[in-house]
Amino acid sequence: MTTSTEKGDVKDLALAHEGVRRIKWAAREMAVLRQIRERFSKEKPLNGVKVAACLHVTSETANLMLTLRDGGADVKICASNPLSTQDDVAAALVSEYGIPTYAVKGEDNDTYYRHLNAVLDFKPNITMDDGADLVATLHSTRSEAMEEIIGGSEETTTGIIRLRSLADAGRLRYPIIAVNDADTKHFFDNRYGTGQSTLDGITRATNVLWAGKNVVVCGYGWCGKGVSMRARGMGAQVIVTEIDPIRALEAAMDGNRVMPMAEAAKIGDIFITVTGGMKAVGREHIEVMKDGAIIANSGHFNVEIDIGALEELSDAKQTAREFVEEYMMSDGRKLYLLGEGRLINLAAAEGHPSAVMDMSFADQALTAEYLTQTAHTLENQVYDVPRDIDEEVGRLKLLSMGIAIDTLTQEQQDYLESWEGGT
Repeated sequence: MTTSTEKGDVKDLALAHEGVRRIKWAAREMAVLRQIRERFSKEKPLNGVKVAACLHVTSETANLMLTLRDGGADVKICASNPLSTQDDVAAALVSEYGIPTYAVKGEDNDTYYRHLNAVLDFKPNITMDDGADLVATLHSTRSEAMEEIIGGSEETTTGIIRLRSLADAGRLRYPIIAVNDADTKHFFDNRYGTGQSTLDGITRATNVLWAGKNVVVCGYGWCGKGVSMRARGMGAQVIVTEIDPIRALEAAMDGNRVMPMAEAAKIGDIFITVTGGMKAVGREHIEVMKDGAIIANSGHFNVEIDIGALEELSDAKQTAREFVEEYMMSDGRKLYLLGEGRLINLAAAEGHPSAVMDMSFADQALTAEYLTQTAHTLENQVYDVPRDIDEEVGRLKLLSMGIAIDTLTQEQQDYLESWEGGT
């Protein structure tokens, strides 16, 4: 049973008090966003702008929504993943902060898309997406809701892949800023955030001991680098699988074993997919996994594991513990799928630490401001976050940490800009 009002659809408004506490706790380590929120409150750069957000509804996201609201925006938000919502946070956004929120942890597919359509009903000016489902819906079944849109932003790698495909096909109908590709996002959020929160989610779901385990990390992008780094730090023997020769070489030189998935599947104890693609763990891999293997995903969508093949190859399944499904294979092996194959760091844990989301959401807030000022000059393409925004977020983060850095003297600057100096 959920609480549905004109201001949203959440599990239970009675959870709001705990949600407020959680939101305030996250704010403690979001000093960059706090500084932006203070400026936004005075300057109102988003005054009258309607923002439709499809993001993980967490305490960190709530602080972004409050920043946009205080900047003058009219904000509505829905969940970007059925298992990532923190129900108490969703309740607080509705009842305590007046932000229409459509998100219930564990919602089914029909509810997910009903919620997504609900945030489009007020015909937004800016979309803020995590996975590009909002944009995809606008370009397929809700084109009439696109009339007033000036631009959008995208939070994650999977979404950027989808949007660039849309742009390459000449079908993207408004400019999108790739927040995911900002240095202050993927260097920190994807690497340190995903690394820590993924192991946290798997640990909470299983209470597994990492030391001595063969951990297979599928994909060595920034998320894969972070997961591998943290697993090694916990004493695991890390194996990386890759399709990109440069990333595979980097993984090897970082001290990981690198091999094809067909080989890794036979020896892995824990499998973690972070590829952004589909069937990184496929039927042929499931067929040779050893008894007791644990399979988890930390990519945006649950297509990275061939769950259909897992169902077909098993005779029965049961819930071993919360977020852990035990599959009994026909040959007697038992395999364990975590969190329905969805983002394990959000399904079984709390997602990224607020200190790292501080930078990602600072990028989002400043990008929204940038779009209100410049969207009319942009073509219907996927753009990088402007460098001055990226550097400003880095500068503010250092300031909040009490870290000072050097600046070039005029002589040094002149030397770097000149071709005349030499030996």
